[in-house]
Amino acid sequence: MNLDLVRDDIARLLNKRVVINVYGMRNKSYCYEGVISAIYPYVFTVLIDGGVKSFNYADVIIGDIVIKPI
Repeated sequence: MNLDLVRDDIARLLNKRVVINVYGMRNKSYCYEGVISAIYPYVFTVLIDGGVKSFNYADVIIGDIVIKPI
């Protein structure tokens, strides 16, 4: 995968509801549901229950973050 391809795929989901699964260290995983609110050159932000979380595209490429549209 390429960073530009991932950025374009996520840009198509701008202002749409998504489920984001984050696989962290020590076999911990987190699941968030929200709306992709902004796209930046190296990160994107998601509105989750009134708060904002940011994620980077590199984690999507290596599989630490999985994004699924609702």
